[in-house]
Amino acid sequence: MDYLEGLNPQQRAAVENTKGPVMIVAGAGSGKTRVITYRVAHLIQTGTDPFNILVLTFTNKASKDMRERISKVVGAEAKNIWMGTFHSVFAKILRVEAEKIGYPNNFTIYDTDDSKSVIRAILKEMQLDDKLYAANFVFGRISSAKNNLISWGEYQSNDQIQAEDIQNKRPLIGQIYEQYAKRCFRAGAMDFDDLLFKTNILLKEHPEVLNKYQQKFRYLMVDEYQDTNFSQYTIVKKLAAAYQNICVVGDDAQSIYAFRGANIQNILNFERDYPDLKVYKLEQNYRSTQNIVDAASSIIANNKNQLEKNVFSENVEGDRIKVSRAFTDNEEGKLVAESIIQERGLKGYQYHDFAILYRTNAQSRAMEEGLRKLNVPYKIYGGTSFYQRKEIKDLIAYFRLTFNPKDEEAIKRVINYPKRGIGDTSIDKIIVAADQNNITMWDVISNAHQYVDGRLANQLNDFSMMVQSFQAEAKKLDAYDSALFIAQHAGILKELYTDDSVEGRARYENIQELLNGIKEFAEREDIEEKGLDIFMQDVALLTNDDKDGDKNKDTVSLMTIHSAKGLEFKNVFIVGLEENL
Repeated sequence: MDYLEGLNPQQRAAVENTKGPVMIVAGAGSGKTRVITYRVAHLIQTGTDPFNILVLTFTNKASKDMRERISKVVGAEAKNIWMGTFHSVFAKILRVEAEKIGYPNNFTIYDTDDSKSVIRAILKEMQLDDKLYAANFVFGRISSAKNNLISWGEYQSNDQIQAEDIQNKRPLIGQIYEQYAKRCFRAGAMDFDDLLFKTNILLKEHPEVLNKYQQKFRYLMVDEYQDTNFSQYTIVKKLAAAYQNICVVGDDAQSIYAFRGANIQNILNFERDYPDLKVYKLEQNYRSTQNIVDAASSIIANNKNQLEKNVFSENVEGDRIKVSRAFTDNEEGKLVAESIIQERGLKGYQYHDFAILYRTNAQSRAMEEGLRKLNVPYKIYGGTSFYQRKEIKDLIAYFRLTFNPKDEEAIKRVINYPKRGIGDTSIDKIIVAADQNNITMWDVISNAHQYVDGRLANQLNDFSMMVQSFQAEAKKLDAYDSALFIAQHAGILKELYTDDSVEGRARYENIQELLNGIKEFAEREDIEEKGLDIFMQDVALLTNDDKDGDKNKDTVSLMTIHSAKGLEFKNVFIVGLEENL
């Protein structure tokens, strides 16, 4: 078969063996994406229905690239493969099955800011010190619990967890977790961790649902398996149990997400889970020079627990790795900037050929200062993304309300934007009425005259009627026309258009950019459902790599080492390589 001819023997063997459990140990630059792509294509070419194939990736970009490559081999059938990130695939399943676990199928997906806002409101009500119980810390504990499939009840009854919280002088995190879970449930909302946590609950409590998806997904492939957490691992293991046709691709030497709950033991113990496992090792690095491969191998050789492999490159030996020392971070930034100017002048490189990598975002300051002083253009990856800008989040909150009026974070964000005379005091009255009557904020707003008096009742009634008009239009119109109707009638377009400040004009342009993006979505021929709710789901599930724009500009790239995974640059500076930084 033509598409197999360009593979080396190890790659080809991994592609052609499609039955039973398989582990592909893929070193950096070893053609991993090509192997996954051709393995899926080979399944289809040898008679497997694409509807029965599930491919799980860690970024939307990775799944998009793979689908495009597969389509070049198998044509239109590629669109029928279930492929995407863990969160996007299981959000799609929950959109169909969520009512079985008590959630509406049109649930809202809370981002990190939404979650922290809920936590801050709980801290305020519980009269807790928001410095001791910092929202970021509390959210991290809740996230870690969910990734380990620990419910709030189990959290509160687990002696070890309680001892940890007491030792950290934060004994009430379990109670905050309980309130957080109940509020999300009341608002018909799930956070990112819930998309996997609730899927586990769904598959555990409803064997008929598990069987349905086991029969559907007869072939599973998981990319970057070394970065899976316990929640992801459990879902995959359950789905693969019926047919055992599971292929995981990964490299223990590239496991970098332990801080997010990733468990390297998932790949190291894969053989224990599947004794009949076949292992294929992709050891030839096509990306890097031999000097870089040797340096990386010498460092990773110190790992105590690892999968044995002999990574090599047939590329040229390449430049030797240079080690430079600086006395301060500012001097280091100056040295890097000067080196970029020099290399660009001598060898004709473009700015986009350079990347500066660091371990933490705080280290970027000295690099930025050094680059700015020499007028070197740069872009920081992982900074404020387009979808995190205030005006974008405001309009999206209106979209969220349209499809899930119980979404209390969206209500609080826009009920008085643009200003409608419904200030913080009025919002507090709504919250009190909701709590006293054990109902949602929307129940109060949509039946305002039963719960509040006079002018506020009229204002809430007007707001309720407006949202209901959005709901009516969204049922009739595609994503773009719905979004435009909402932006106009919510008053956001007028509010920003009449703001003559530089910031106001920029915000108006950003709203227009969002609307243009929605228009492009509505005009796409490769998707059947073009409603605003489908666009909203796509936006909620964007991963960080998808959110960064301006990728075509000629700029030096600044990013953490974690963000750089899978990217390629001709020249790379790794800064701050010292202990205790």
